[in-house]
Amino acid sequence: MSLSPPCRPPRAVGCAFAVLALAAGFPAWADPAPAFEQLLTQALTAPAAAEADANLAAAEGRLAQAGVRPNPELGLEVENILGRGPFQGVDGAETTLTVSQDLELWGRRGARVGVAQSEREAARWRRDASRLQVAAALAVAYAEAEAAQRRYALAEEALELAVADARAALILVEEGREPLLRGIQGESEAAAARAALDEARAERDAAFAELTALAGGQTPLTSVESSLLDRSPTASVGQAADVPAVLALVAERGAAQGRVRVETARGRPDVRASVGVRRFEAEDATALTAGVSLQLPLFDRNRGGVLAAEAEVRAAEARLRGARLDADADWRAAAARRDAAASRVVAADAAVTAATEAYRLTRIGFEAGRLSQLELRSTRSGLVQARDVAIAARLMRARAEAELARLEGRAPFGAQL
Repeated sequence: MSLSPPCRPPRAVGCAFAVLALAAGFPAWADPAPAFEQLLTQALTAPAAAEADANLAAAEGRLAQAGVRPNPELGLEVENILGRGPFQGVDGAETTLTVSQDLELWGRRGARVGVAQSEREAARWRRDASRLQVAAALAVAYAEAEAAQRRYALAEEALELAVADARAALILVEEGREPLLRGIQGESEAAAARAALDEARAERDAAFAELTALAGGQTPLTSVESSLLDRSPTASVGQAADVPAVLALVAERGAAQGRVRVETARGRPDVRASVGVRRFEAEDATALTAGVSLQLPLFDRNRGGVLAAEAEVRAAEARLRGARLDADADWRAAAARRDAAASRVVAADAAVTAATEAYRLTRIGFEAGRLSQLELRSTRSGLVQARDVAIAARLMRARAEAELARLEGRAPFGAQL
């Protein structure tokens, strides 16, 4: 699609019309993405969220199991059989049937249940944190897909403007008011705009593929109709909060403290009670038996286990302190970024308005022969750049809102989890 130097103006005009023809006939989009709130409901059933739900169900199962007492033991013992003298055969046998039960003294069962309750609480907060993470990631992916869609439309418009400018330049070349070089430059700019359009199409398709994957849908999403970039962010709560990720660490610290009690109880002796029935074959009589067994803690008092559990408590407390400091710093940074992004959106919109008017006036002057093609090219590039900056500013605002919402424990843009 390039012009050779001896090419005459009429042929150059024909080349420009060929470029314009290439700009037409782009495939139409289908399967538009639903609104963000509806897509979020779908995304919360995707594998990432389903895994957190399964982890919570597992923690609830462990809690139910922690409250179950140990099973009793059944024992059968036969004495005084198959010996010599009066103990030949089984006529002098003594048969004892016993049932024994671990009494779980020293608060063992309560400590075990307390740990399981804290672990269940941590799993619940982890589930909530996962849902917040899904909501934030989906908001970013939704905004990026919409931004890619707008950039593709902008690239289409830039191509149309480049072709229109090239056509106007070639008309001036045909009239002898501009050198042939201007026509060649116009066609080159149109070709570059076409390449930019192909790149924007690839970015758009990649962004929608990512959105489809996060939403967990089977049908590929290819367009956005309900805008998220133009939506105003939700008002901030004004301070950092203990979000689910931090509350999960609080619960994990409680579980670690409970393990200290569990390990302490393990260092105390096991106590078992038993009751049974004894049969005396020689006397043809029956009697009851009862007993208590107790371990002697001479060697193993589980001191190492207690020390390890206490160290785990200190580690959990350190993680909690660090997470709270990080959450506060992240919240302050996210709030500042969102405020800056909001100001940038206002400035970018004003720049688009100014660039649009500048291009309109320059186009009028160019067609009247008062301004050069270089000036027209400059204002057109400024307009395209201003619109691209406006898209980037809105995308930055959406990203900041998604991050701030996650740090405040809410869904972005007022959505409900």
